[in-house]
Amino acid sequence: MARTVLLGLCLLAMSSLSSSAFSQVALDPMLPVYQPISGISGGVLESVGSDTMNRMLTLWAEEFKRFYPGVRPSVDGKGSSNAVPALIAGKCNFGPMSRDVKDSERRAFRAKFGYEPVLLPTSIDMLAVYVNKDNPIEGLAFAQIDAIFSSTRKQGLSPRTMRWSQLAPSVSADISCYGRNAASGTYGYFKEVVLAGGDYGNWVNELPGSAGVVQSVGKNVGGIGYSGIGYQTADVRALKIANEPGGELIEATPRDAYSGRYPLARFLYLAVNYDPTLPLDPMRREFLKYVFSRQGQMQVVKDGYLPLTAEMARDALRTVGIETLSQD
Repeated sequence: MARTVLLGLCLLAMSSLSSSAFSQVALDPMLPVYQPISGISGGVLESVGSDTMNRMLTLWAEEFKRFYPGVRPSVDGKGSSNAVPALIAGKCNFGPMSRDVKDSERRAFRAKFGYEPVLLPTSIDMLAVYVNKDNPIEGLAFAQIDAIFSSTRKQGLSPRTMRWSQLAPSVSADISCYGRNAASGTYGYFKEVVLAGGDYGNWVNELPGSAGVVQSVGKNVGGIGYSGIGYQTADVRALKIANEPGGELIEATPRDAYSGRYPLARFLYLAVNYDPTLPLDPMRREFLKYVFSRQGQMQVVKDGYLPLTAEMARDALRTVGIETLSQD
């Protein structure tokens, strides 16, 4: 989803949530309570896609199984690039993605089914740039981060930044870069937004999981890496981020994510194979009603991400022909 759309929906979220939602993340009280139905006795609930959303899908699947004990969940989180191909091949019910669907993926899906995949925003993530907890640097601008990670440096700074002393004289360590691999939607998002579409340097250590990036930075005083805010540990710090050198450094907080001020706020999605001429099957329909319910959004908060407002949840469900439950 375009950043302008995200900003608009985040401003809507600000108007819908009380001010207390910014001191501690709170659910919109208008989110409906999910009530299970009869008739779902079994079946496999499969998701293939984003590693960033792996824990979230697991939490959702486990609670959904408590409503429907016969359901057998399967969560495969090897990267967003696997989501649409798995939907095309019929290997999953849902494709979690930490980025938008690429044009090539849309074309392949449309060639198979005659319509495009539907991408439902489920929650809001703040992608963070982490340094070791013992690194005193407060924050960096996009151009400075680009000069650390990119071989092309399209944000305009040159030469490559290789030592922390180039940014903070009190830090003498060499810079060690950690990031995701090319199968990851986070890899593509960071490349597009922070590197301005430029290329990663061959010195960036590419890792298959979000947690691995954070763990590596936590073990290396010179480390820097990017990962979702939900993966933060006591061994790392999330840097404040500025859009341009000399600009205001913005902290990764719920207030600044919802307002659109934090530059790396993004939606996390579920891709769905939805034929607009047919209703969803009962299991997919009920799982989505659960995800966008009070219970489902509580799991979003539990996993360290930001929940949707009731209006955003209603809009998402209507995209796939579902009317929400009334508020309980």
